[in-house]
Amino acid sequence: MTRLLLVRHGHVEGIAPERFRGRRDMPLSQQGVQQGHAVARRIARQWQPVVVYTSPLQRCTQTADAIGHAAGVEGQVLGDLVDLDYGDWQWLTREEVRSRWPAVIGRWDTTPQLVRFPNGDSLQDLIGRVSNVLRMILDRHARDTVVVVGHDSGNRALLLQLLDQPMSAYWRLTQDLCGLSEIEAAPDGARLVSLNDTAHLHA
Repeated sequence: MTRLLLVRHGHVEGIAPERFRGRRDMPLSQQGVQQGHAVARRIARQWQPVVVYTSPLQRCTQTADAIGHAAGVEGQVLGDLVDLDYGDWQWLTREEVRSRWPAVIGRWDTTPQLVRFPNGDSLQDLIGRVSNVLRMILDRHARDTVVVVGHDSGNRALLLQLLDQPMSAYWRLTQDLCGLSEIEAAPDGARLVSLNDTAHLHA
């Protein structure tokens, strides 16, 4: 059995008011650094991971570095964990997008599996990338505990694959900043132990 600890990165600029951050590379805010240390302490206290896999973007690598340091394990960057490419929407607010692409953002909010961002990704592109990561982890770590640090979008996509859910269920899976999900994955299927646990942020 593979124990997968799925973590979203900590707070960054562009969370509130919300912007489509995507591939824009930015460091954690001071709040995000504190959140990263909190989830790192939680993981080091409760589990013994063998590796931390992370998106290449700073907000994830910084969160992963905190976890790796606390747990005494190495981090490894995986390009396939990178965030969605929002194309022409990147760094725009929802209001700005709605004024220019009202029909597309309406579909994104209701039927995300039918959207391709202008000059950017589709949800199918993201699913394909994170499926590569998931296959590698299950093949390489059949009896290990591993940490994956990713983005809101990629983490949702990973959970959809692990839990055998359709892409239309994308919005049903909340992923808060430094939220922690635990999944046990075996050859005959996966079991969700916890979803989006943020107790460590309120201790």
